[in-house]
Amino acid sequence: MADKRAIMCFGDSLTWGWIPVAESAPTLRYPFEQRWTGAMAARLGDGYHIVEEGLSARTTSLDDPNDPRLNGSAYLPAALASHLPLDLVILLLGTNDTKSYFHRTPYEIANGMGKLVGQVLGSAGGIGTPYPAPKVLVVAPPPLAPMPDPWFEGMFDGGYEKSKELARLYKALADFMKVEFLAAGDHVQTDGVDGIHFSAETNIRLGHAIADKVKTLF
Repeated sequence: MADKRAIMCFGDSLTWGWIPVAESAPTLRYPFEQRWTGAMAARLGDGYHIVEEGLSARTTSLDDPNDPRLNGSAYLPAALASHLPLDLVILLLGTNDTKSYFHRTPYEIANGMGKLVGQVLGSAGGIGTPYPAPKVLVVAPPPLAPMPDPWFEGMFDGGYEKSKELARLYKALADFMKVEFLAAGDHVQTDGVDGIHFSAETNIRLGHAIADKVKTLF
């Protein structure tokens, strides 16, 4: 494994592999090869080792009132130390920050992503090791789509408008913090039946697009 490029994919349900269903939940997980992480791994080939760190409903840096496990910034430092050495961390988060009860502006969501970027850039050394901090690729999620489930619709009330702004602001953040950027919306749309998640085909398309970006970084 030492001779392979190690990539950690840190995200929410889009990274975990949530299968969209008309009734929203409960659901199951796509198999690895149908998650974008798996599609990326297949396209990159044997020279890469992919570490999946996806958790459904994860935020960038917010405490969810219903679940203490979901604050990404509270978990990321331990995840980084656990998986070092890493060559790259891909951050794909922000959709859950658009939920109505967080009252977050698009800029505040991008600022939450900035906190995660800072944690990765400051992760050198881990615990008792000399490893350098990995590179960072910020991926902006694509805009949300209409939601047939009234519970999800209320949960993400106003989220579509916010989600449309994330690519622009994440690009500005990436430029400011001197890290890499990709807008998922340039390659895929949110085509799941629930208006939030991806079909298997979209996962594969996104995985290929991210893989092509990754190849330019090494």
